[in-house]
Amino acid sequence: MGRLLAGIHDAKCPEQLVSEHPWIHRTLQEAQYNLTHYQVDGNQQLLKQLQKQNMICRKEVLIHGDYTIDNVLVHDGRITAVIDWSGGTCGDARYDMALAVRFEGGIFTGKERAAFFKGYGKQISQHEFCYFAEGLYEFF
Repeated sequence: MGRLLAGIHDAKCPEQLVSEHPWIHRTLQEAQYNLTHYQVDGNQQLLKQLQKQNMICRKEVLIHGDYTIDNVLVHDGRITAVIDWSGGTCGDARYDMALAVRFEGGIFTGKERAAFFKGYGKQISQHEFCYFAEGLYEFF
């Protein structure tokens, strides 16, 4: 999963997905809209914390937007497809990385996380993981 995600992040982002506004600003605005109009796991206090932290991305890349274990199809031990590209855009790679290693159904304990990041070729910090997977994702 890590190696595949690194390949996705290395791919050229289609022009139609590139925006003049930073991904984090667009995503925080969408989080505010979702909080106001839908039932989400996040709350106003969490959103204010996220806005205050101002996690600026140095280089936006093609991201899946929901790169979780349930959106990766596997057959005979090999990944055969990545589905549900509705959140695909040009954005922050750390968001995909954080979602990918969220603890789900006993998967992505320390050993699996280490293997994921080894395949990807780099890691994210615990702070980045918390910001994206346990913070921002709560509004989607």
